[in-house]
Amino acid sequence: MQKYIDQFQMYWEQFAIKLSLTHDKNTSIYSILLSAYTEPERHYHTVQHIVECLQLFHQIKHQLQDPIAVELAIWFHDVIYDPKVSDNEEQSAELMKKLCTEIVDQAQIPKVYWWIVATKKHQPSLDSDLNYLLDIDLAILGSDSNRFAEYEQQIQQEYSWVEPSIYKIKRAEVLHYFYAMQPLYQTKYFRENFEKKAKHNLTSVNA
Repeated sequence: MQKYIDQFQMYWEQFAIKLSLTHDKNTSIYSILLSAYTEPERHYHTVQHIVECLQLFHQIKHQLQDPIAVELAIWFHDVIYDPKVSDNEEQSAELMKKLCTEIVDQAQIPKVYWWIVATKKHQPSLDSDLNYLLDIDLAILGSDSNRFAEYEQQIQQEYSWVEPSIYKIKRAEVLHYFYAMQPLYQTKYFRENFEKKAKHNLTSVNA
């Protein structure tokens, strides 16, 4: 995990420079983000997930209309995470708004707010940048077999409070929902690089 924390910090320092953050603002926001993504009850929605998202972001950022806004959404989209409640995305968006209103262009705040909320249902959008954000968030489904197996274990750990037989049914419903999406990924880059593997992973879970 320390490897991911180091990368998390490196990516944040780069982003803070882009935003021209003051030392105090930089330190304050980073502390909140690091504390959130290292909460002991988290297993998937951690610094590892954010680092993996940012690695993909840097591969496709040249295709974005507003890369600053997309990166901001990545940093905050899971900052609030409690699997026992249904408004994590809304709470995450509210925290982003509270902390970031003064550090980015005012026009970006409502857009990023909506994008974060949109990660709840992952519905295709007419907004190209949002589609990239959603594809980045779902890229884990198209990861290599070992990482996908680790991901499934991590999700199960976050829902360890659910009775196992119930969890199995509910998890199968979630995975089938994603499998049934045609296509699963909304951007050409992710369809070409992740779609086939994701569909294979999704069918192999309960095989």
